[in-house]
Amino acid sequence: VQLVESGGGLVQAGGSLRLSCAASGSTFRLNIMGWYRQAPGKQRELVATITSGGGNTNYADSVKGRFTISRDNAKNTMYLQMNSLKPEDTAVYYCTAVGGPDFGSWGQGTQVTVSS
Repeated sequence: VQLVESGGGLVQAGGSLRLSCAASGSTFRLNIMGWYRQAPGKQRELVATITSGGGNTNYADSVKGRFTISRDNAKNTMYLQMNSLKPEDTAVYYCTAVGGPDFGSWGQGTQVTVSS
C-alpha cells in the first residue's frame, strides 16, 4: 500500500489542523493504522492508533483530549484532527500501518509547525 499524508502547515498556538493519510490499494480497511511524529533531535513517537473498523482508538497522553484520529474506509483515508495545538506539537507527522496486511508501510510525512 502507498500512504500519502497531507494537511500539514504552519499554525499559531491554540489553532487547529487536520491531517489526512490517503492509501492506495484494497487492503487499507484491513489495517490497524496509526500516526507517529518526529520532532527535530527526538525519537519518533506514537501519537494515536485506530483499529481497522474504527471502533477503538488510543492516544499518547500528550495529545489526549486535543487530537482525534478517525478513518473512512470507503475513501481509503485516515485523519488526525489536531486542536489546541502547542509549540511542542511541532514535528513531522507520519501515517503507518501498525498492524494488518500492510504492516510496516509508512508515508513520507507532513510537517506541522506550531508557533508561539
